[in-house]
Amino acid sequence: MLLLAALLALAPRVAAAERCDGCVTAGAASVALHIPRGAPLAGYGSFARRLPVPDLFGRHPHAFWFRPSEGELDPLGARALVVEGAGARLAWVSADLIAVDRAFTARVAQRLRESGVPPATLILSASHTHSGPGAFFDSALLGAVSVDRRDEVVREALVESLVEAIRRADAHKVAARVGAASGAAAGLTRGRLGRPIDSEIVVVKILTATGAPIAALWNFAIHGTMLGPRNLRLSGDVMGVATRELERHLGVPTLFVNGAVGDVSPERHGSTEAQAAGQELAVAVRAVWTRAQAGRRGPLAIRTARVALPAPHLSLQNCGGAWIPRWLRVPLGGALPREAELIGGALGDAAWVAIPGELQSSLGQAIKGSVPPRWGHAFVAGVSNDYLGYFLTAADYARVTYVACASLYGPEAGETLTRAASELLGALVGEDR
Repeated sequence: MLLLAALLALAPRVAAAERCDGCVTAGAASVALHIPRGAPLAGYGSFARRLPVPDLFGRHPHAFWFRPSEGELDPLGARALVVEGAGARLAWVSADLIAVDRAFTARVAQRLRESGVPPATLILSASHTHSGPGAFFDSALLGAVSVDRRDEVVREALVESLVEAIRRADAHKVAARVGAASGAAAGLTRGRLGRPIDSEIVVVKILTATGAPIAALWNFAIHGTMLGPRNLRLSGDVMGVATRELERHLGVPTLFVNGAVGDVSPERHGSTEAQAAGQELAVAVRAVWTRAQAGRRGPLAIRTARVALPAPHLSLQNCGGAWIPRWLRVPLGGALPREAELIGGALGDAAWVAIPGELQSSLGQAIKGSVPPRWGHAFVAGVSNDYLGYFLTAADYARVTYVACASLYGPEAGETLTRAASELLGALVGEDR
């Protein structure tokens, strides 16, 4: 009788294991970003955000070039997803930040090791809000331009928030199924360069073996600039509104990953419009989530590639006008690296490439169009793990625009990254079986 009782007790677990044969394991968590009071905002270099003179006398504990923030317009957070399968392990965290640099990403990886979290491929995706905290970049160039001088207290507070999110996600892993679907959110964005833009939404849906939601990861290209430079309160902008609304309905952590956002701006602006657009975007994402069918197709596969880039420089013609000679440039070799790291991955029916900067929409669509038929859905994870500026087509690099001015690796760099990303995705074929 005791043996029979034990077998009956074990039966549901055995059946569940059989139903989830070939599943990955996944866990997710969401935490609030800890931001010291008075940290500056990042994203705009205009005088509306700057102090009249730099804070040489230490009146502001965390700000130097820029005005301190004036409280919180809406809560900022970090959402983490940890996935294991087929010998691969991924820790993906999305945070309400303008961007990250590779030193910040390396610091998060170091703290994860020190915290005893098992090694994983780390993808740190910034939402690209222009009203998130600043003062955490190593770069003196970007510090003076738009994010303020590095403040160790702010930086470590943000690092610990992201580490805590990953640690919690890792501690809650269970057997999981994965699905994906695509849709569109028309009318919310416009092109900065007069070119067609990508309005596709891709949703990756993670469920337990019994069908309960674990997390959602959603990808869409939009600049977090609905709130302008006169806003001095911390905010996740339109992406933060949409993410909170999604979490209210789905009840699980929802990771927003920006796309090929280089020439994609919001169609409307202002705080009221940001609330309305965020609600509209959440509705569109939920419709895609509903269509995603979680199955057992394809475990986790990850590959990385390092791509050599030309010497970085600022083109004075792109920034100032066509009358300036093309050869007149400011070298930036001491401020920026000469290579980019790409991370390609596949999970279930979705594949992606993480890009350390802002790729032009047409280049992102070229990457997605090159994805092997093995995967039904593909996306570019922009503004991830590092920030190397904008990457454009050669034709659009030659124009006098802000976007071209901030494209710092010459006319061929955009196509170079696009080719490397397409090759990386092709190399994943076979590794996810």
